[in-house]
Amino acid sequence: MANLKEIKRKIGSVKNTQKTTNAMKLVSSAKLRRTEELAKRSRVYAAKLTELLNEIAQKMQKASEDGLDNIYFKEVQDPKVVDIVFITADKGLCGGFNAQTIKRVNQLIADYKAADVKVRLRAVGRKGIDYFKFNNVELNDEIIGLSAAPDYAQAADFINEVTEAYVNGETDRIIMVHNGYVNMISQEIREDQVLPVDPSKLELNAVSTSELEVEPDDDDTLLDALVKRYVEYSMYYSLIDSLAAEHSARMQAMDAATKNAKEMVKSLTVQYNKARQEAITTELIEIISGMESMK
Repeated sequence: MANLKEIKRKIGSVKNTQKTTNAMKLVSSAKLRRTEELAKRSRVYAAKLTELLNEIAQKMQKASEDGLDNIYFKEVQDPKVVDIVFITADKGLCGGFNAQTIKRVNQLIADYKAADVKVRLRAVGRKGIDYFKFNNVELNDEIIGLSAAPDYAQAADFINEVTEAYVNGETDRIIMVHNGYVNMISQEIREDQVLPVDPSKLELNAVSTSELEVEPDDDDTLLDALVKRYVEYSMYYSLIDSLAAEHSARMQAMDAATKNAKEMVKSLTVQYNKARQEAITTELIEIISGMESMK
């Protein structure tokens, strides 16, 4: 009978877990829909910002005999210092979402170190921070709470410190790594070179049909301001993209956990019924044996 009580207790415990995981799945599903809509609107703004940056950069490149001469576009062939900004979640229970980002960051660290390049890490999200601190890896900057609730002002402050280090010559390249949203059932690691601006993202050699007019004395100032906004928004959009992917991954993980709990309840119920049958059979045999011995 003690065995029956133990199985019954397990069934109750698994059912409670099933209710929790199902509730978490529904919450993540609702949050995903909101974040997905925000990501779509942000993507439109980012596209327009990139288009405007491309137009100004084209005009500057054509106006100068030496081409585009701007610090934000100067690619260093042999970088000595690289800053890696990576985004993870503040919470777990989302499958391999955080592990994939950390794995890619570790790979980048190994690749750059093999090329004798110093790597400086700047972390967003508790899970990534905790991992690297546990492994005694130095973090140049860290922030908790931003990946769970993206805020443009906070994101801009965080990335502007990295941008300032680039302008001052303290770092040669800024890389951003995060796990991005693809659709409801999949995510992918996204690695972007924030600075210097990757020419492949722009069409500097394309024929411009824009009617935008810029005064020669203002083009540098305007381009610098646009690049700054471009970098800030890249950081902000990456946070939104990462959050959407996090909700997607958590929704999948909780759905799988709910299904596993359901299967476990079925298995334990069968086990409980078998144990109950055995107990009843044993009691009947004892009663019959007792009656036989009294004859």
